[in-house]
Amino acid sequence: MRATFALGALAAFLLFSSASAEDWPQFRGPNSSGIAAESTHPPITFSTTENVRWSVPLGPGVACPIIIAGRVYVTSLSDGQFVVAAYDSAAGTELWSTKFDTGPLPEITPPNEPASSTPTSDGEHVYVHFSTLGLLALDARTGTPVWEYKLPRPFYLMGWGAANSPILYEDMVIFNLDDDLAPYLIALDKQTGELRWKTERPDVLGGYAVPVLCTANGRTDVVVAGSGMMQGYDPHTGAEIWTCNSLLRTIMTTPVVQGDRIFFSVQSVGDANRVLKEALLDWRDTNQDGKLDKSEVDPPFHAKFDAGDADHDGFLVEEEMDTAFQSPGNRVGGGNIVQAIRGGGTGDVTQTHMIWNLDHQAPSNICSPLAYDGRLLVVKKGGISAAFNLEDGQEIWNKKRVGNLGNYYASPVAAGDRIYVPGENGFIVVLKAGPEIEVLAKNDVGNSLIATPAIADNRLYVRTYDTLWCFEEPAP
Repeated sequence: MRATFALGALAAFLLFSSASAEDWPQFRGPNSSGIAAESTHPPITFSTTENVRWSVPLGPGVACPIIIAGRVYVTSLSDGQFVVAAYDSAAGTELWSTKFDTGPLPEITPPNEPASSTPTSDGEHVYVHFSTLGLLALDARTGTPVWEYKLPRPFYLMGWGAANSPILYEDMVIFNLDDDLAPYLIALDKQTGELRWKTERPDVLGGYAVPVLCTANGRTDVVVAGSGMMQGYDPHTGAEIWTCNSLLRTIMTTPVVQGDRIFFSVQSVGDANRVLKEALLDWRDTNQDGKLDKSEVDPPFHAKFDAGDADHDGFLVEEEMDTAFQSPGNRVGGGNIVQAIRGGGTGDVTQTHMIWNLDHQAPSNICSPLAYDGRLLVVKKGGISAAFNLEDGQEIWNKKRVGNLGNYYASPVAAGDRIYVPGENGFIVVLKAGPEIEVLAKNDVGNSLIATPAIADNRLYVRTYDTLWCFEEPAP
Protein backbone atom coordinates (compact mmCIF):
# COMPACT_ATOMS: atom_id res chain seq x y z
CA MET A 1 0.00 0.00 0.00
CA ARG A 2 1.22 3.51 -0.64
CA ALA A 3 -0.30 6.96 -0.36
CA THR A 4 0.60 9.98 -2.47
CA PHE A 5 -0.31 13.50 -1.49
CA ALA A 6 -0.87 16.58 -3.59
CA LEU A 7 1.25 19.62 -2.74
CA GLY A 8 -0.57 21.86 -0.32
CA ALA A 9 -3.26 19.31 0.51
CA LEU A 10 -3.13 20.00 4.22
CA ALA A 11 -3.65 23.71 3.67
CA ALA A 12 -6.57 23.02 1.37
CA PHE A 13 -8.22 20.85 4.01
CA LEU A 14 -8.15 23.70 6.50
CA LEU A 15 -10.34 25.81 4.20
CA PHE A 16 -13.31 23.48 4.53
CA SER A 17 -15.53 22.36 7.38
CA SER A 18 -18.54 20.11 7.61
CA ALA A 19 -20.57 23.00 9.05
CA SER A 20 -20.53 24.83 5.71
CA ALA A 21 -20.79 21.92 3.29
CA GLU A 22 -23.65 19.68 2.29
CA ASP A 23 -22.88 15.99 2.56
CA TRP A 24 -23.68 13.01 0.34
CA PRO A 25 -21.99 10.44 2.59
CA GLN A 26 -22.77 7.04 1.03
CA PHE A 27 -24.34 5.27 -1.93
CA ARG A 28 -27.17 7.48 -3.19
CA GLY A 29 -26.75 10.03 -0.42
CA PRO A 30 -28.39 10.19 3.01
CA ASN A 31 -29.91 6.77 3.79
CA SER A 32 -29.72 5.86 0.08
CA SER A 33 -32.59 8.27 -0.57
CA GLY A 34 -31.18 9.89 -3.70
CA ILE A 35 -32.18 13.31 -2.32
CA ALA A 36 -30.01 16.36 -1.58
CA ALA A 37 -32.30 18.24 0.80
CA GLU A 38 -30.21 21.42 1.07
CA SER A 39 -29.52 22.03 -2.61
CA THR A 40 -32.18 24.15 -4.30
CA HIS A 41 -30.70 24.91 -7.73
CA PRO A 42 -28.29 22.27 -9.01
CA PRO A 43 -27.48 22.60 -12.72
CA ILE A 44 -30.05 22.00 -15.42
CA THR A 45 -27.81 22.18 -18.48
CA PHE A 46 -24.27 20.82 -18.56
CA SER A 47 -21.90 18.83 -20.75
CA THR A 48 -18.20 18.15 -21.15
CA THR A 49 -17.84 21.78 -22.28
CA GLU A 50 -20.67 23.58 -20.47
CA ASN A 51 -21.02 24.46 -16.77
CA VAL A 52 -17.98 22.34 -15.90
CA ARG A 53 -16.54 23.42 -12.57
CA TRP A 54 -13.81 20.77 -12.77
CA SER A 55 -13.05 17.27 -14.02
CA VAL A 56 -10.38 14.66 -13.28
CA PRO A 57 -9.47 11.43 -15.10
CA LEU A 58 -10.05 8.15 -13.28
CA GLY A 59 -9.21 4.52 -13.76
CA PRO A 60 -12.08 2.16 -14.61
CA GLY A 61 -14.84 1.73 -12.05
CA VAL A 62 -18.55 1.98 -11.43
CA ALA A 63 -18.56 3.07 -7.77
CA CYS A 64 -20.43 6.28 -7.01
CA PRO A 65 -18.71 9.39 -5.67
CA ILE A 66 -19.50 10.56 -2.13
CA ILE A 67 -19.09 14.03 -0.64
CA ILE A 68 -18.46 14.91 2.98
CA ALA A 69 -16.90 17.93 4.71
CA GLY A 70 -15.90 19.52 1.41
CA ARG A 71 -14.19 16.44 0.02
CA VAL A 72 -15.12 13.97 -2.73
CA TYR A 73 -14.11 10.32 -2.36
CA VAL A 74 -14.13 7.83 -5.21
CA THR A 75 -12.65 4.44 -6.05
CA SER A 76 -11.13 3.03 -9.22
CA LEU A 77 -8.76 0.38 -10.54
CA SER A 78 -5.34 1.24 -11.93
CA ASP A 79 -2.53 -1.12 -13.02
CA GLY A 80 -3.74 -3.96 -10.83
CA GLN A 81 -4.24 -1.73 -7.82
CA PHE A 82 -7.40 -0.69 -6.04
CA VAL A 83 -7.40 3.11 -5.66
CA VAL A 84 -9.27 5.22 -3.10
CA ALA A 85 -8.83 8.94 -3.81
CA ALA A 86 -9.95 12.23 -2.29
CA TYR A 87 -10.51 15.52 -4.08
CA ASP A 88 -11.39 19.03 -3.01
CA SER A 89 -15.12 19.19 -3.79
CA ALA A 90 -14.96 22.83 -4.93
CA ALA A 91 -11.71 22.85 -6.90
CA GLY A 92 -11.13 19.23 -7.92
CA THR A 93 -7.60 19.26 -6.51
CA GLU A 94 -6.36 15.79 -5.61
CA LEU A 95 -5.79 15.64 -1.85
CA TRP A 96 -4.58 12.07 -1.63
CA SER A 97 -4.64 8.76 -3.44
CA THR A 98 -4.10 5.44 -1.64
CA LYS A 99 -3.46 2.23 -3.53
CA PHE A 100 -3.82 -1.43 -2.55
CA ASP A 101 -2.61 -4.45 -4.46
CA THR A 102 -5.69 -6.44 -5.43
CA GLY A 103 -4.20 -9.86 -6.02
CA PRO A 104 -5.83 -12.04 -8.70
CA LEU A 105 -9.17 -10.57 -9.70
CA PRO A 106 -12.27 -12.79 -9.87
CA GLU A 107 -14.63 -13.25 -12.77
CA ILE A 108 -16.95 -10.32 -13.31
CA THR A 109 -19.77 -9.60 -15.75
CA PRO A 110 -19.93 -6.22 -17.55
CA PRO A 111 -21.01 -3.55 -16.97
CA ASN A 112 -19.86 -4.38 -13.45
CA GLU A 113 -16.22 -3.58 -12.66
CA PRO A 114 -13.90 -4.64 -9.83
CA ALA A 115 -14.01 -1.11 -8.35
CA SER A 116 -17.72 -1.18 -7.68
CA SER A 117 -18.17 -0.50 -3.96
CA THR A 118 -19.31 3.03 -3.12
CA PRO A 119 -17.47 4.29 -0.03
CA THR A 120 -19.10 5.78 3.04
CA SER A 121 -17.58 8.34 5.40
CA ASP A 122 -18.19 10.14 8.68
CA GLY A 123 -15.60 12.81 7.87
CA GLU A 124 -13.01 11.11 10.09
CA HIS A 125 -12.60 7.84 8.19
CA VAL A 126 -13.52 6.53 4.75
CA TYR A 127 -14.86 2.97 4.62
CA VAL A 128 -14.98 0.83 1.50
CA HIS A 129 -15.19 -2.80 0.40
CA PHE A 130 -13.12 -4.56 -2.22
CA SER A 131 -13.87 -8.18 -3.01
CA THR A 132 -10.32 -9.52 -2.71
CA LEU A 133 -9.40 -7.43 0.35
CA GLY A 134 -12.45 -7.07 2.60
CA LEU A 135 -13.55 -3.91 4.41
CA LEU A 136 -11.02 -1.07 4.59
CA ALA A 137 -10.88 2.08 6.71
CA LEU A 138 -8.71 5.04 5.72
CA ASP A 139 -8.04 8.36 7.42
CA ALA A 140 -10.32 10.80 5.62
CA ARG A 141 -7.78 13.64 5.75
CA THR A 142 -4.63 11.81 4.73
CA GLY A 143 -5.66 8.51 3.11
CA THR A 144 -3.55 6.55 5.58
CA PRO A 145 -4.95 3.05 6.10
CA VAL A 146 -6.42 2.69 9.60
CA TRP A 147 -7.64 -0.91 9.63
CA GLU A 148 -8.48 -3.76 7.30
CA TYR A 149 -11.01 -6.50 8.05
CA LYS A 150 -10.58 -9.59 5.94
CA LEU A 151 -13.76 -11.08 4.52
CA PRO A 152 -14.27 -14.23 2.46
CA ARG A 153 -14.19 -13.70 -1.25
CA PRO A 154 -17.76 -13.65 -2.60
CA PHE A 155 -18.84 -16.07 -5.31
CA TYR A 156 -21.75 -15.77 -7.73
CA LEU A 157 -23.29 -18.62 -9.67
CA MET A 158 -23.73 -16.38 -12.70
CA GLY A 159 -20.33 -14.68 -12.34
CA TRP A 160 -21.75 -11.23 -11.72
CA GLY A 161 -19.05 -10.12 -9.30
CA ALA A 162 -19.33 -8.05 -6.12
CA ALA A 163 -20.89 -4.58 -6.01
CA ASN A 164 -21.86 -4.09 -2.37
CA SER A 165 -21.49 -0.89 -0.37
CA PRO A 166 -21.25 -0.22 3.39
CA ILE A 167 -23.27 2.22 5.51
CA LEU A 168 -22.72 3.82 8.91
CA TYR A 169 -24.95 3.70 11.98
CA GLU A 170 -23.89 5.19 15.30
CA ASP A 171 -20.37 3.82 15.93
CA MET A 172 -20.63 0.93 13.46
CA VAL A 173 -19.91 0.11 9.85
CA ILE A 174 -22.74 -2.10 8.58
CA PHE A 175 -22.23 -4.13 5.44
CA ASN A 176 -24.44 -6.60 3.61
CA LEU A 177 -22.99 -9.05 1.15
CA ASP A 178 -25.47 -11.40 -0.47
CA ASP A 179 -23.57 -13.77 -2.70
CA ASP A 180 -24.63 -17.27 -3.81
CA LEU A 181 -22.26 -19.13 -1.49
CA ALA A 182 -22.43 -17.71 2.06
CA PRO A 183 -24.40 -14.44 2.32
CA TYR A 184 -24.22 -12.36 5.49
CA LEU A 185 -24.89 -9.04 7.21
CA ILE A 186 -22.05 -7.72 9.38
CA ALA A 187 -21.28 -4.84 11.76
CA LEU A 188 -17.80 -3.63 12.72
CA ASP A 189 -16.62 -1.04 15.22
CA LYS A 190 -15.88 1.93 12.97
CA GLN A 191 -12.84 3.03 14.98
CA THR A 192 -11.08 -0.30 15.39
CA GLY A 193 -12.56 -2.64 12.78
CA GLU A 194 -13.42 -5.16 15.49
CA LEU A 195 -16.40 -7.43 14.82
CA ARG A 196 -19.57 -6.42 16.66
CA TRP A 197 -21.82 -9.09 15.14
CA LYS A 198 -22.35 -11.20 12.05
CA THR A 199 -25.70 -12.58 10.89
CA GLU A 200 -25.80 -15.23 8.20
CA ARG A 201 -28.49 -14.99 5.53
CA PRO A 202 -28.58 -18.55 4.14
CA ASP A 203 -32.03 -18.25 2.55
CA VAL A 204 -31.09 -15.62 -0.03
CA LEU A 205 -29.28 -15.67 -3.37
CA GLY A 206 -26.79 -13.18 -4.76
CA GLY A 207 -28.02 -9.57 -4.68
CA TYR A 208 -26.87 -6.00 -4.30
CA ALA A 209 -29.32 -4.11 -2.08
CA VAL A 210 -27.65 -1.59 0.23
CA PRO A 211 -29.00 -1.68 3.81
CA VAL A 212 -31.26 1.23 4.77
CA LEU A 213 -32.38 2.52 8.16
CA CYS A 214 -36.04 2.78 9.12
CA THR A 215 -37.23 4.32 12.39
CA ALA A 216 -40.75 3.36 13.46
CA ASN A 217 -42.45 2.99 16.82
CA GLY A 218 -39.40 4.47 18.50
CA ARG A 219 -37.07 1.79 17.09
CA THR A 220 -34.47 1.99 14.31
CA ASP A 221 -34.04 -1.14 12.21
CA VAL A 222 -31.47 -2.06 9.58
CA VAL A 223 -33.60 -3.09 6.61
CA VAL A 224 -32.22 -5.37 3.89
CA ALA A 225 -33.94 -6.51 0.69
CA GLY A 226 -33.00 -10.04 -0.42
CA SER A 227 -34.37 -12.97 -2.38
CA GLY A 228 -38.03 -13.35 -1.50
CA MET A 229 -37.79 -11.27 1.69
CA MET A 230 -37.52 -7.77 3.08
CA GLN A 231 -36.04 -8.12 6.58
CA GLY A 232 -35.51 -5.82 9.54
CA TYR A 233 -32.59 -6.38 11.92
CA ASP A 234 -31.59 -4.98 15.31
CA PRO A 235 -28.57 -2.77 14.48
CA HIS A 236 -26.97 -3.45 17.88
CA THR A 237 -27.11 -7.26 17.79
CA GLY A 238 -27.85 -8.32 14.22
CA ALA A 239 -30.91 -10.26 15.38
CA GLU A 240 -33.73 -10.52 12.85
CA ILE A 241 -36.81 -8.63 14.09
CA TRP A 242 -39.23 -8.95 11.19
CA THR A 243 -39.67 -10.45 7.74
CA CYS A 244 -41.96 -9.50 4.87
CA ASN A 245 -42.14 -12.42 2.43
CA SER A 246 -43.07 -10.41 -0.64
CA LEU A 247 -40.00 -10.03 -2.87
CA LEU A 248 -38.64 -11.83 -5.93
CA ARG A 249 -35.71 -14.10 -6.80
CA THR A 250 -33.01 -11.60 -7.82
CA ILE A 251 -32.61 -8.34 -5.91
CA MET A 252 -30.32 -5.67 -7.33
CA THR A 253 -32.26 -2.54 -6.36
CA THR A 254 -32.18 -0.75 -2.99
CA PRO A 255 -35.27 0.31 -1.01
CA VAL A 256 -35.99 3.93 -0.13
CA VAL A 257 -37.45 5.10 3.19
CA GLN A 258 -39.74 8.00 4.01
CA GLY A 259 -40.91 8.23 7.60
CA ASP A 260 -41.91 4.76 8.72
CA ARG A 261 -42.52 3.51 5.18
CA ILE A 262 -40.17 1.45 3.06
CA PHE A 263 -40.71 1.71 -0.70
CA PHE A 264 -39.35 -0.86 -3.10
CA SER A 265 -39.48 -1.72 -6.77
CA VAL A 266 -37.76 -4.55 -8.59
CA GLN A 267 -37.90 -6.68 -11.71
CA SER A 268 -36.56 -10.24 -11.65
CA VAL A 269 -36.37 -11.82 -15.08
CA GLY A 270 -39.22 -14.17 -15.91
CA ASP A 271 -42.48 -14.94 -14.18
CA ALA A 272 -43.25 -16.44 -10.78
CA ASN A 273 -42.47 -19.95 -12.06
CA ARG A 274 -38.98 -19.04 -13.24
CA VAL A 275 -36.89 -20.14 -10.28
CA LEU A 276 -33.13 -20.55 -10.13
CA LYS A 277 -32.73 -23.52 -12.45
CA GLU A 278 -33.87 -21.61 -15.54
CA ALA A 279 -31.41 -18.80 -14.85
CA LEU A 280 -28.60 -21.26 -14.25
CA LEU A 281 -29.22 -23.02 -17.55
CA ASP A 282 -29.20 -19.67 -19.33
CA TRP A 283 -25.87 -18.60 -17.80
CA ARG A 284 -23.90 -21.77 -17.09
CA ASP A 285 -25.03 -24.57 -19.41
CA THR A 286 -22.21 -23.92 -21.84
CA ASN A 287 -22.84 -26.97 -24.03
CA GLN A 288 -26.61 -26.43 -23.96
CA ASP A 289 -27.44 -30.02 -23.04
CA GLY A 290 -30.09 -28.97 -20.53
CA LYS A 291 -28.12 -30.03 -17.46
CA LEU A 292 -25.16 -28.88 -15.38
CA ASP A 293 -21.97 -30.72 -14.63
CA LYS A 294 -19.31 -29.63 -12.15
CA SER A 295 -17.11 -28.07 -14.79
CA GLU A 296 -19.85 -25.52 -15.47
CA VAL A 297 -19.84 -24.07 -11.94
CA ASP A 298 -16.96 -22.66 -9.89
CA PRO A 299 -15.15 -25.06 -7.51
CA PRO A 300 -16.41 -23.27 -4.34
CA PHE A 301 -19.90 -24.49 -5.30
CA HIS A 302 -18.91 -28.13 -5.71
CA ALA A 303 -19.99 -29.12 -2.18
CA LYS A 304 -23.44 -27.68 -2.86
CA PHE A 305 -23.42 -29.36 -6.25
CA ASP A 306 -22.80 -32.75 -4.63
CA ALA A 307 -25.52 -32.18 -2.04
CA GLY A 308 -28.04 -31.53 -4.80
CA ASP A 309 -26.97 -34.43 -7.03
CA ALA A 310 -29.60 -36.88 -5.73
CA ASP A 311 -28.74 -39.77 -8.07
CA HIS A 312 -24.97 -39.14 -7.90
CA ASP A 313 -24.60 -39.22 -11.69
CA GLY A 314 -22.40 -36.12 -11.79
CA PHE A 315 -25.08 -33.89 -13.31
CA LEU A 316 -27.74 -31.57 -11.97
CA VAL A 317 -31.09 -31.66 -13.75
CA GLU A 318 -34.50 -30.13 -13.03
CA GLU A 319 -35.19 -29.90 -9.29
CA GLU A 320 -31.65 -30.97 -8.42
CA MET A 321 -30.42 -27.51 -9.39
CA ASP A 322 -32.80 -25.77 -7.02
CA THR A 323 -32.03 -28.27 -4.25
CA ALA A 324 -28.32 -27.60 -4.63
CA PHE A 325 -28.35 -23.82 -4.65
CA GLN A 326 -31.69 -22.42 -3.44
CA SER A 327 -33.21 -22.51 0.02
CA PRO A 328 -36.07 -25.05 0.15
CA GLY A 329 -38.28 -22.58 2.01
CA ASN A 330 -37.58 -19.63 -0.27
CA ARG A 331 -37.78 -20.77 -3.90
CA VAL A 332 -39.26 -17.61 -5.28
CA GLY A 333 -39.36 -16.81 -8.96
CA GLY A 334 -39.40 -13.74 -11.17
CA GLY A 335 -41.84 -10.97 -11.90
CA ASN A 336 -42.30 -7.24 -11.29
CA ILE A 337 -43.32 -5.54 -8.04
CA VAL A 338 -43.76 -2.05 -6.65
CA GLN A 339 -44.68 -1.93 -2.98
CA ALA A 340 -44.78 -0.02 0.29
CA ILE A 341 -44.12 -1.72 3.63
CA ARG A 342 -44.56 -0.16 7.06
CA GLY A 343 -41.56 -0.53 9.34
CA GLY A 344 -41.60 -1.22 13.05
CA GLY A 345 -43.14 -4.70 12.98
CA THR A 346 -42.22 -7.97 14.67
CA GLY A 347 -42.16 -11.48 13.24
CA ASP A 348 -43.84 -12.23 9.92
CA VAL A 349 -45.34 -8.90 8.80
CA THR A 350 -46.32 -9.99 5.28
CA GLN A 351 -50.04 -9.59 5.98
CA THR A 352 -49.93 -6.89 8.67
CA HIS A 353 -47.46 -4.29 7.37
CA MET A 354 -47.89 -4.37 3.58
CA ILE A 355 -49.46 -0.99 2.77
CA TRP A 356 -49.78 -1.51 -0.95
CA ASN A 357 -48.37 -3.99 -3.44
CA LEU A 358 -48.53 -3.78 -7.22
CA ASP A 359 -47.77 -6.41 -9.80
CA HIS A 360 -46.67 -3.83 -12.34
CA GLN A 361 -44.48 -3.91 -15.47
CA ALA A 362 -42.76 -0.62 -14.59
CA PRO A 363 -39.70 -1.56 -12.46
CA SER A 364 -36.10 -2.00 -13.54
CA ASN A 365 -33.98 -4.92 -12.41
CA ILE A 366 -31.09 -2.62 -11.39
CA CYS A 367 -32.24 1.01 -11.23
CA SER A 368 -33.60 1.85 -7.73
CA PRO A 369 -36.77 3.93 -7.25
CA LEU A 370 -36.91 7.57 -6.15
CA ALA A 371 -39.47 8.67 -3.53
CA TYR A 372 -39.78 12.42 -4.03
CA ASP A 373 -42.43 15.11 -4.01
CA GLY A 374 -45.17 12.66 -3.06
CA ARG A 375 -44.40 10.20 -5.85
CA LEU A 376 -42.40 7.04 -6.40
CA LEU A 377 -40.56 7.33 -9.73
CA VAL A 378 -39.21 4.24 -11.49
CA VAL A 379 -37.24 4.17 -14.75
CA LYS A 380 -36.18 1.16 -16.79
CA LYS A 381 -34.54 0.14 -20.05
CA GLY A 382 -35.53 2.31 -22.98
CA GLY A 383 -36.03 5.33 -20.72
CA ILE A 384 -39.55 4.19 -19.88
CA SER A 385 -40.83 5.69 -16.62
CA ALA A 386 -43.79 5.36 -14.31
CA ALA A 387 -44.85 7.16 -11.15
CA PHE A 388 -47.04 6.13 -8.22
CA ASN A 389 -48.63 8.00 -5.35
CA LEU A 390 -46.62 7.31 -2.19
CA GLU A 391 -49.70 7.23 -0.01
CA ASP A 392 -51.82 4.64 -1.79
CA GLY A 393 -49.80 3.37 -4.77
CA GLN A 394 -52.20 4.87 -7.29
CA GLU A 395 -50.64 5.12 -10.74
CA ILE A 396 -49.88 8.72 -11.70
CA TRP A 397 -48.38 7.89 -15.07
CA ASN A 398 -47.13 4.79 -16.86
CA LYS A 399 -44.92 3.97 -19.85
CA LYS A 400 -43.83 7.54 -20.48
CA ARG A 401 -40.40 7.97 -21.99
CA VAL A 402 -37.97 10.44 -20.49
CA GLY A 403 -36.41 11.12 -23.90
CA ASN A 404 -33.34 8.87 -23.78
CA LEU A 405 -33.16 5.28 -25.03
CA GLY A 406 -30.76 2.56 -23.93
CA ASN A 407 -29.99 0.81 -20.66
CA TYR A 408 -30.39 2.23 -17.17
CA TYR A 409 -28.10 1.10 -14.34
CA ALA A 410 -27.59 4.29 -12.31
CA SER A 411 -30.57 5.46 -10.25
CA PRO A 412 -32.39 8.82 -10.35
CA VAL A 413 -31.49 11.51 -7.83
CA ALA A 414 -33.18 14.79 -6.94
CA ALA A 415 -32.73 18.24 -5.45
CA GLY A 416 -35.00 21.31 -5.48
CA ASP A 417 -37.50 20.90 -8.30
CA ARG A 418 -35.11 18.82 -10.42
CA ILE A 419 -34.78 15.08 -10.94
CA TYR A 420 -31.73 13.62 -12.68
CA VAL A 421 -32.18 10.42 -14.68
CA PRO A 422 -28.80 9.02 -15.82
CA GLY A 423 -28.62 6.65 -18.81
CA GLU A 424 -25.85 4.15 -19.52
CA ASN A 425 -25.22 5.87 -22.87
CA GLY A 426 -23.85 8.97 -21.12
CA PHE A 427 -26.92 11.17 -21.30
CA ILE A 428 -28.53 12.59 -18.16
CA VAL A 429 -32.12 13.75 -18.53
CA VAL A 430 -33.25 16.47 -16.14
CA LEU A 431 -36.95 16.32 -15.26
CA LYS A 432 -39.00 18.92 -13.47
CA ALA A 433 -40.47 17.41 -10.31
CA GLY A 434 -44.24 17.31 -10.71
CA PRO A 435 -47.29 15.23 -11.53
CA GLU A 436 -46.40 15.00 -15.25
CA ILE A 437 -43.28 14.28 -17.30
CA GLU A 438 -41.58 17.56 -18.14
CA VAL A 439 -38.07 17.36 -19.61
CA LEU A 440 -35.93 20.38 -18.77
CA ALA A 441 -32.74 19.22 -20.49
CA LYS A 442 -30.88 16.26 -21.96
CA ASN A 443 -27.15 16.48 -21.23
CA ASP A 444 -24.25 14.51 -22.70
CA VAL A 445 -21.44 13.69 -20.24
CA GLY A 446 -19.33 11.94 -22.84
CA ASN A 447 -18.95 8.33 -21.72
CA SER A 448 -20.66 5.30 -20.25
CA LEU A 449 -22.55 6.07 -17.04
CA ILE A 450 -23.15 3.25 -14.56
CA ALA A 451 -22.56 5.05 -11.24
CA THR A 452 -25.36 7.05 -9.64
CA PRO A 453 -24.50 10.78 -9.52
CA ALA A 454 -24.13 12.74 -6.28
CA ILE A 455 -25.49 16.19 -5.39
CA ALA A 456 -24.06 18.58 -2.81
CA ASP A 457 -23.91 22.38 -2.46
CA ASN A 458 -25.90 22.78 -5.71
CA ARG A 459 -23.24 20.90 -7.63
CA LEU A 460 -23.75 17.67 -9.56
CA TYR A 461 -20.94 15.11 -9.33
CA VAL A 462 -20.93 12.53 -12.13
CA ARG A 463 -18.60 9.57 -12.38
CA THR A 464 -18.42 8.16 -15.90
CA TYR A 465 -16.33 5.13 -16.79
CA ASP A 466 -13.10 7.14 -16.85
CA THR A 467 -13.77 10.65 -15.52
CA LEU A 468 -15.15 12.39 -12.44
CA TRP A 469 -17.06 15.56 -13.36
CA CYS A 470 -18.32 18.41 -11.21
CA PHE A 471 -21.05 20.51 -12.86
CA GLU A 472 -22.35 23.80 -11.52
CA GLU A 473 -24.43 26.62 -12.95
CA PRO A 474 -23.88 30.23 -11.92
CA ALA A 475 -25.90 31.19 -8.85
CA PRO A 476 -29.33 32.61 -9.74
